[in-house]
Amino acid sequence: MSEKNVTAPMKRHMGLRTSRAIGNSLIYALLICISIIWLVPFVCIVLQSFRVELKGPVGYVIPKQWGFDNYVALFQTDFPRWYTNTFISALVTAMLQTIIVLCMSYTLSRFRFKMRKPLMRFMLILGMFPGMLTMIILYRVLKDLGMTQANAVPGLILVYIASSGMGYYVSKGFFDTIPKSLDEAARVDGATRFQVLKKIILPLSKPIVIYTILTAFMGPWGDYVFAQYISFGTSSGMNVAVGMYRWLNKDQIANSYTMFCAGGVLVAIPVTVLFLCLQKYYVEGVTGGAVKG
Repeated sequence: MSEKNVTAPMKRHMGLRTSRAIGNSLIYALLICISIIWLVPFVCIVLQSFRVELKGPVGYVIPKQWGFDNYVALFQTDFPRWYTNTFISALVTAMLQTIIVLCMSYTLSRFRFKMRKPLMRFMLILGMFPGMLTMIILYRVLKDLGMTQANAVPGLILVYIASSGMGYYVSKGFFDTIPKSLDEAARVDGATRFQVLKKIILPLSKPIVIYTILTAFMGPWGDYVFAQYISFGTSSGMNVAVGMYRWLNKDQIANSYTMFCAGGVLVAIPVTVLFLCLQKYYVEGVTGGAVKG
């Protein structure tokens, strides 16, 4: 074989490697730029939370004097109560909503019954309507039950879990990827439906279980619109989003802006830690549930 015939494929291979390296470099540069743009606001909030020379908004980012005064001041306000209210509503909602969603997903994935498909279509269509349409009637119902203002936390939990069964789509898609032969083998051995779900399906569905818990926890943790609607006027029933937003009005922002930033950092810590620890399962749950539907 001639030298010309040998060097041509090598040159072509080198050219492909070079073009691929250039393409990857451009992609990495773009991702770095996007990450910087995305992180800048969060970095600014963290820096402002340690600023002690002035408590209101200023025209610079890096504090001239550093300290933990804003974090100490948080615990001299109603912030601990707001934080507790938010944590309780998010934790209870995550537990109950996860149970309801997984049971609904397992039922629609494994059982075949009359009106199954119409029920799924009905829930899909119903979920397309914006929740804003029901806020007025929900407020009236909760008010009649005494679950507004000071008692807003039970009302929020009730609303959060009321329609959670309609969020079955991703979990059902994940369950569909698990062979039904496992269920049948367990049933032959005498296992009940609940035992099949508990001892076979759920251990194999760890990513989707964690995904469901995280999404159920995130909703109440960051809710502002509906929480503001039913907990107005009473500090003891507010969550952190509603309570901290009051510090940004024109009467308080001059003395509460840095304290607001400190509160934002404390609110972000639990969710950030959860995502860092469970990121692998979260991604697996999303991608696994998208395979079938």
